[in-house]
Amino acid sequence: MRVERGGVRGRGAPNLACAGRRARRPTLSPPCSPRSPRHSIAASAVGPIDPDNASILVAGGGGVALAVARKLKDAGAWVWVLQRSDVRRSEIEGMMAVVVKGDATNAEDVAKAFAQIEEVDLVVSTIGGTPGDPSADSIGNINLIEAAEKAGVKKFVLVTSIGCGDSRDAPPAQVFDVLRPVLVEKDKAEARLREAAGMAHVIIRPGGLTNEPASGGAALTADPTVCGAVSREDAATLVAKAALSGAAENVTLSLVDRSQLFARGGADPEFEDFKL
Repeated sequence: MRVERGGVRGRGAPNLACAGRRARRPTLSPPCSPRSPRHSIAASAVGPIDPDNASILVAGGGGVALAVARKLKDAGAWVWVLQRSDVRRSEIEGMMAVVVKGDATNAEDVAKAFAQIEEVDLVVSTIGGTPGDPSADSIGNINLIEAAEKAGVKKFVLVTSIGCGDSRDAPPAQVFDVLRPVLVEKDKAEARLREAAGMAHVIIRPGGLTNEPASGGAALTADPTVCGAVSREDAATLVAKAALSGAAENVTLSLVDRSQLFARGGADPEFEDFKL
């Protein structure tokens, strides 16, 4: 079986290769096949990522991950989606992306996932757990970060949450207390990503995620004091843009909808947008 841009190509499947694009052959090789080492690219030298020439691994089982995968696929990228089960296989393959089976909390599964892709340029992770079991927030993401670092991935986008790191005081105290177990583990993943060698990173901290339709009012900001809500669809749009943007490198950004901000001490919050 062979993968062409646009999805899995086997008997009877359409050939969607496009003329004029860089010749590459992202073959799904056997899980244990050796990978040749790649030159480590300095984080400051990545720049914009051309989706037509990019192989991207998206990790996450929720709506944001699937929406990000769809947007990157629509932009022309080769997209693989790491999934623990086959529940969403038909949806993922329907968007002409490739399902890679594996549990991110298992380092061996993650290594096998990277070995199945000839060359990963970019990783986007929205992996998260629950307050009852937040281990995926740290272990799962750290496994992905370390595998990406080893594989010479150019850029890693990690989606965490407002309330992490220097945004600790942004959410209401009662919200922070409920989410504390998750936020503590997400903090560990953020710290490990910042230490990764030779790989640009973007940490995006959304506010409360909703299932509302996209409003188009979402924004990224380097201001760690903002808090509010944002639709999953709007969040996915900005995560996908940041993943490909050369402006978003080695930064930590909050993501909120301007129409759904929490007031600060009764005042309307103001912040400066981060321009992609």
